[in-house]
Amino acid sequence: MSPSERPALPEALRAEFTELVRHYPERQAALIPALHRCQEELGGWLTPETLEACAEFFGLEPVEVFGVASFYPMFHLRPVGRHVVGVCHNISCALRGAEDILRETCRVTGSKPGGVSADGRFSVVRLECQGACTAAPMLVLDGAFHENLATADVARVLGGAR
Repeated sequence: MSPSERPALPEALRAEFTELVRHYPERQAALIPALHRCQEELGGWLTPETLEACAEFFGLEPVEVFGVASFYPMFHLRPVGRHVVGVCHNISCALRGAEDILRETCRVTGSKPGGVSADGRFSVVRLECQGACTAAPMLVLDGAFHENLATADVARVLGGAR
C-alpha cells in the first residue's frame, strides 16, 4: 500500500483516541496526548495527512492542530533520526558553552542542526529553554536531560544511543 493509500489514522489509533477523550472534560483537550501517540506509532513524525486526520477526529480546523504541533518542540513535522538530540541555546546555556556543545554534538552525530545524520540515527535540534538553567549547559537525548556538560561529555552521552 502506498503512503497516499494508507489511512492517516489507523483504526487502532481511532479506537484508542475514542477511549482517551472520555478522560478529558472536552474532546479537544486530548489532542496533545493523541499527537504523541500518532508520532510514536506512525513513523516518528507528524505528516500533514496525520494532522488533518487528527483535526477531523477532534473537530478542529487543520490549522489549529498544526498550531499545536508546531508550537511544542517534542513534535516533529518532518522525518527525524532514531535518536533526537536537543541542545538548549537560551541565555544560561549560551553563557556556559551551549554553542560548543552544539558543535560537538554535530561532530559526533554527523548531523547539522535541524537535520538528520546520513545513517538516519540522529537528528539534532536547537531547543528553547528546558528549565535546567542552574545546570547549564544541557542537552536532551530522547527525552532524557544531561546537564552541566563540557564538550568532552558529549561523546559519552551520545555513545549510549548508538
